[in-house]
Amino acid sequence: MSTTATPPHSASWQASVAHAFSRAAPRYDALAGAQRQIGETLWSTLPGRASRVLDLGCGTGYWTHRLFQRFPSAQVTGLDIAPGMLAQAKARYGPRIHWQLGNAEALPFVAGTFDRVFSNLAIQWCRDIGAVMNELHRVLARGGQAHLTTLLPETLTEIAHAWQRPEALLQTPDRNELARAIDHSGLTPIHQLAKRHTFHYPDLNAVMASIKGVGAQVARPHAQRLTRRELQTARERFETLREPQGLPVSYQCFTLHLEKPL
Repeated sequence: MSTTATPPHSASWQASVAHAFSRAAPRYDALAGAQRQIGETLWSTLPGRASRVLDLGCGTGYWTHRLFQRFPSAQVTGLDIAPGMLAQAKARYGPRIHWQLGNAEALPFVAGTFDRVFSNLAIQWCRDIGAVMNELHRVLARGGQAHLTTLLPETLTEIAHAWQRPEALLQTPDRNELARAIDHSGLTPIHQLAKRHTFHYPDLNAVMASIKGVGAQVARPHAQRLTRRELQTARERFETLREPQGLPVSYQCFTLHLEKPL
């Protein structure tokens, strides 16, 4: 298993991410319980009004549709890098929402397009967090706000322990890197919260299904498949972490509320 976010070429990495999430799209909603729970925390930070809203990394459109319902008079756009995800979103929620293929490092919108951006657990897949923050600043109108969750280092530590392979950890910017990127972009932090969310599963198969099923498994070039013995050893290591609720899987989440100054 590999969730490393540091491949040699950005275009190749983006293509790999798009492929992994497109492949996962048909079963994403059934397995995205952790992502949904984390998103509820972000949802609670949204304002009462919005007129032009972007769901950045919209996936199958779950949050995009909720944004459409919450802001019925707003123009709502869902953007994702994975064509398969957008196909699911379009089929489910239809054309009243604008669906756009694109990536967060080079958003396909003119400056000042949105007054609100919502993004739940998407930007950790971007290699250049500085470009993401610059693009958010560019597409937000003055006084516009971005509500984001992303992942910090130490996410999926239990899986790294079980596999004993560094690449089992998702390589994400730390808080200092994020702070520098935000500062350089010109965005103003309004609120920040780091919190660990731990979810429990009955066995290793369920753990792996939860990760593969939401696209969070991007193959590394030259990555070797685990042998049957290595898989059994990983299973045994993971069992040493078992808690009364089941096998733990932790996400170190960072919630950000940013504003573009007037």
